[in-house]
Parts: sequence; structure tokens; C-alpha cells
Amino acid sequence: MMTKALQPLGWLGIVRLGLVQTGLGAIVILTTSTLNRVMVVELALPAVLPGALVAFYYAVQLSRPRMGYGSDVGGRRTPWIIGGMACLALGGILAALATAWMASDTLAGIALAIVAFAMIGAGVGAAGTSLLVLLAMRVAEKRRAAAATIVWLMMIAGFIVTAAVAGQHLDPFSNMRLIAVTGVVALTAFVLSLIGVWNIEGQQTVAKTAPVEEEPQPSFAQAMKQVWAEPMARRFAVFVFVSMLAYSAQDLILEPFAGLVFGLTPGQSTQLAGVQNAGLFVGMVLVALAGSGFGERRAGPIRLWMIGGCVVSALALVGLVVGGQMNAWWPLHANVFVLGVGNGAFAVGAIGSMMGNVSRGTKKREGVRMGLWGAAQAIAFGVGGLLGAAAVDITRLMMESPALAYGAVFAAEAVVFLVAAHLATRIEAGPQKFPKTGEGPGAVATAELVAR
Repeated sequence: MMTKALQPLGWLGIVRLGLVQTGLGAIVILTTSTLNRVMVVELALPAVLPGALVAFYYAVQLSRPRMGYGSDVGGRRTPWIIGGMACLALGGILAALATAWMASDTLAGIALAIVAFAMIGAGVGAAGTSLLVLLAMRVAEKRRAAAATIVWLMMIAGFIVTAAVAGQHLDPFSNMRLIAVTGVVALTAFVLSLIGVWNIEGQQTVAKTAPVEEEPQPSFAQAMKQVWAEPMARRFAVFVFVSMLAYSAQDLILEPFAGLVFGLTPGQSTQLAGVQNAGLFVGMVLVALAGSGFGERRAGPIRLWMIGGCVVSALALVGLVVGGQMNAWWPLHANVFVLGVGNGAFAVGAIGSMMGNVSRGTKKREGVRMGLWGAAQAIAFGVGGLLGAAAVDITRLMMESPALAYGAVFAAEAVVFLVAAHLATRIEAGPQKFPKTGEGPGAVATAELVAR
């Protein structure tokens, strides 16, 4: 079998693939944020309901390795991206319908919401996993850090644009308006995804030569055992879980900390979140600009950014511990900005490392490997926020001072970040070389890998 030669993606191709993440982010922000608010405020339902649905959405993403295996067996990632986005879009529309239904029949609406959030989790898992594998296969090593930043920022752009535009059209609020706005967002996201993947992967062409026997495909369980037996894949999965656990545990407690300890108003604490996001953006851009100069002989620097980001995040959290005791004298906004920079640097470094290491190990297991890391991330995000909030509740019962209570939790998160940094030092950097003679996208998966 012969395939067309494919050149590594240029910047336009990378941006096009980023449209998939933009669409994904647009649907997710509506289902995990807007519908959350409607259930709690407009419908006066317990806050635990949307919380449980979001946790279920993350739990469904444990199927990422199985979906990655399916794309490995099929040999193409595009059908999984399109199918995943279709599932996500339909799930988003059903989630809006379910929320509206809860107003008249709460139990029926919840039952439909469970189905909808299962579809959302499955869609994100299928599309997100195959998208990162496709990026890893089609992006040259020297552009990988920048590609990771572009794709991540385009997802954030999906959050921002959808929140702004959809927010304007949701008022005056009604259930029918909620369904209509969600439907338009879902359809737009799906169309963007089709534009993003159009002809990116290329078409295989079979030469009229003697037939080649296909190697028998192992079962999913066998493929998973093979990947888990690889030291690099296993270590990276543990690193992703630990680092993302520390990353997500701060989300739900930073603004309450600012209000209780520093006396910030709700508006001021929201602005503080904006400062953190600005730092996140700066950290990502720094890695992208530095990473764009990394050649095939210098795969290590992106890992150093990953390690450095974890260390800076830990130091910034320690700063919050100290700042809680100094109160008004502490430069809280600068501290939070540095925390965002560290978070952004490590996050993009981690994604870039995923892309660089996804083809290291057993051949034709890229999807399973990326799925394993995606599942580790989903678990960490699912439990991180809950653990952070629960830890604050426990420490506040034990300590009278809110500053000490929150400080104890921030200190624990800093330790977790340092553990993640240590784990990252044990992950070898392995850039891919694009073969001089093209064999299609599958060729990159089997190209020679150079360890640092």
C-alpha cells in the first residue's frame, strides 16, 4: 500500500484544526456554565444537580482510550473528530431541552440531562483525543509548542465569544430562547469543525501491486496493556493526573479566598480571575514563542517549560499562603498574575509533550496513548475542584482563621505541583522526525524517534 506524501502543516493548517477546539469550547461553556446557572437560579434546583452532571461528563471521558483505540484500528482520525463533534453538538441541544423540561417535569428533565451529558462527554472525548493525535502527526517538532498554544487559545476564544454573544441573545430569558441559542451555537460549532478538518488528513491511495497482508489487530484490552507497560506512557499519565489535579483544585477557592481574606467585592474578585487569565495567556504565549525555535535536536526545552511552569505555580501558591497572613500589604493581583503565567507555561508544555511523545512506543497505539492521557486529565479535573472545595471546608472547621484555612489548602496544592515537577523530570523528551519520503499521516507515527 502506498499513500500520498504529506508535508507538515503550516500555520494556516494549524489554525484550521484549532477551529475544532473553538467549536468544542463554545458548546462546553454553554452546557457547563450557562445551563448550570439556569438550573440553580431560574429553576431553583439544588446546586448539586449541575455539579453531578458535570462530574458525570468527566467520568464518561474515561472512555477516551477506547475511542483512541478505535481511531488506531481505522487508521484515520477525521471520522472520529467529525463524529465526536456531531455527538457533542446533539448532546448540547438535548441538554438545553432537558433543562427547559425540568421546569415542568423535573425528573424527566434530569433523565434526559443524564443522556445529554453522557453524549457531551463522549463527544469531547472522541473529538479531542483524535484532534491531538492528528496535530501530533501533522505538525513539525519545531512548531509543536506554538501549535499547542494556538489550539488552546482558540478553545478559550470559543469560551469568550460564546459567553459574550450567546449572553446577549439569551435576554430576555425564556426556555425557548435557551433552546434556540444553544441550537445555533451547536450548529455553528459543527460547521467550524467541518471547515477545520476538511482535507487536512489527506486521502490514501492504493497502488496496484501485490496485496500486503495486514497485521492482526489486538483487542482493546491487549492494546491498553501494551501502552500501560511502556514506562514513558505510564509516567506521563501519572504526571498529567497529578499536575492537572493541582491545576483544577485552585479553581473554586481562589475567588472566595480573595473575598474572605482580602475583602474583595464580587466584582473585584471577578476582575482578579481576569488577571489570572491574563497571566495564563502570557505564559502560553511565552512557551509558544520560545518553543517555535526548538529544533529536532533540542526537544528538552519544552519539557523544561513544563517543569518550570509547575515550579512557578507552586511558588505563586506559597505566595498566597504568605499573602493571607500579610493581608493588605501583599500584592495580590501580581501574585495571581504570576500564578496564571506558571499555569499557562506548564499547561502548554504538557500539551506539547503529549504531541511529541504520542508516537513513542508500540506502533499504531497513538490513539490509545493520547486517550490514556486524556482520561487522566478528565479524572483530575473531575475530582480536583471537588477536593479543593472540600479541603477548605474541612480546614475551616479546624481553624478559626480563614487565612490559615485557605493557606493550608494552597500549601498542599503547592506540594502537589512540586511533585508534578519531579515526575516531569523523569519523562524523556522524544521528538519525531518527518520522513523525507512521505507515506501519509501514518508514516509520522512510525518515523524514527530521537530520545534526548
